[in-house]
Amino acid sequence: MVVENQRFEVKGTFLMGEEWAHYTKIIEAPNAKQAEERTFAVIGSKHNLKRRYIKVDGVTPVKGE
Repeated sequence: MVVENQRFEVKGTFLMGEEWAHYTKIIEAPNAKQAEERTFAVIGSKHNLKRRYIKVDGVTPVKGE
């Protein structure tokens, strides 16, 4: 069984230095929870941050393609 990936828009904030910076990412994942997990992985690895410094405000499916 192959699960089709959907596109999700993930919005939130992360700690950059001493200030919280906003982000919006388009993530491909099978469901919203996985999109959130992948966002933690992408931002965490790029900015060398732990999960507690990354906040997800919302995950919404992207319509159309």
